[in-house]
Amino acid sequence: MNITDLEPKALWKNFTLLNAVPRPSKHEEKVIEFMLNFGKSLGLETSRDEVGNVIIRKPATAGMENRKRVVLQSHLDMVHQKNNDTVFDFATEGIKMLIDGDWVRADGTTLGADNGIGVSSIMAILQSIDIPHPALEALFTIDEETGMTGAKGLKGGLLHGDILLNLDTEEDDELDIGCAGGVDITAFREYDTEETPEGCVAFQLTVKGLRGGHSGMDIHKGFGNANKLMNRLLFALDEEVDMGVASINGGGLRNAIPRESVAVIVVNKAEKEALLETLADEVEAIKHEYSVTEPTLEVLVETAAIPEQVMSYPAQWELLRALYSAHNGVYRMSQTIEDLVETSNNVARVEVANGEAKVLCLTRSSSETSKFDLADAIRSALELGGFEVEYSGSYPGWEPDVNSSILKEMTGLYKELFGEEVQVVACHAGLECGILGTNYPDMEMISFGPTIKGAHSPEERVNIASVQKFWKYLLAILENIPIKG
Repeated sequence: MNITDLEPKALWKNFTLLNAVPRPSKHEEKVIEFMLNFGKSLGLETSRDEVGNVIIRKPATAGMENRKRVVLQSHLDMVHQKNNDTVFDFATEGIKMLIDGDWVRADGTTLGADNGIGVSSIMAILQSIDIPHPALEALFTIDEETGMTGAKGLKGGLLHGDILLNLDTEEDDELDIGCAGGVDITAFREYDTEETPEGCVAFQLTVKGLRGGHSGMDIHKGFGNANKLMNRLLFALDEEVDMGVASINGGGLRNAIPRESVAVIVVNKAEKEALLETLADEVEAIKHEYSVTEPTLEVLVETAAIPEQVMSYPAQWELLRALYSAHNGVYRMSQTIEDLVETSNNVARVEVANGEAKVLCLTRSSSETSKFDLADAIRSALELGGFEVEYSGSYPGWEPDVNSSILKEMTGLYKELFGEEVQVVACHAGLECGILGTNYPDMEMISFGPTIKGAHSPEERVNIASVQKFWKYLLAILENIPIKG
């Protein structure tokens, strides 16, 4: 069976077309053009705002003109991650999709179901001639995954909807009414290098096989962070032998838990066996600690070409301790919503080479004060390690409104359709609702979507039956939107 043979066919056809278009965050030119052409081909009012968001308007169907106006919103960009052994060019190639039992996934890369399923469902509704709905504004934002600059740049007054449905969550039995805000931490320093001493051997260490995942939704699951694990190994070696670090290259995007890290080190030949023994002991300990959450964790130790230079020891000492001190993972749990992470940090990227070191983090919280409390703690640790630290891209969380009228409508409709109560939650991921609400404070907002697992990693997959359930629910919501006033 082909992807386009799945039900609902209109949605899956659009998803296939969308996934043929390269759409990395901050490079959405092709998908913006794709969406503009799509709206215009339907004869609908279609526009692009000054930052690149696309808005398509569709009048109400007959008999629905007196209902509240609805904004259907999803983001166009996707996280680009692939396995190291996967040969794929995200800039030029379309995602290679396949059906795997009850799931659709990609071949060695992220799938783009986050948020492509939402985008494709909106496209299907815009195309339809037989789906009842009120007046619609389809808002397709850009750059949600690496800064939410699309939502931040959307000006007030462009939208006229009363209700916004954000189609960007990942459990089909949940309605999301709140989310975390975030701030990017960027740390940079230069360091002195020295010539590699005579009589050394070099090794390349590789941490791989980790699950990775979404740095918000998965941060509480105890998954390994490749950057922190690599630093732990290097720290242990530094304590036992005269070891020099030549380079470190770990992680990738801020919103993805790092799955892999590679470091090149040198050691005097006389201490080679001591290094390997120390490494073996530390790897054994780590694998035992992560035996449940990271069963495929690997640490490879391979001989390498001897580098010309390594870090000066004072710089190496500072780096390893600064990274060890930088908090990673859950910092604080919510006091008001059970089992919700309030504040966390992801040490997302570590680059060390040629006299320059860079560390990238993403700190999230539903509390602005707690967000900057943790950010300041991380900044302090890195500054003590000689780094200059900057904050950027700060965005607010989304305050839950448990008394929302559309929430009451949607919870009742869910039970009517599926015979059980829907879970009303807030999430630790960053949703655009909080940002959009700053310019549209009177707009009621709800976020929901189909079941997606492994987002932001090559394990990303979307459940086929869940997409059908989500589609049924979405159409029922549109048909039952309340009358104005």
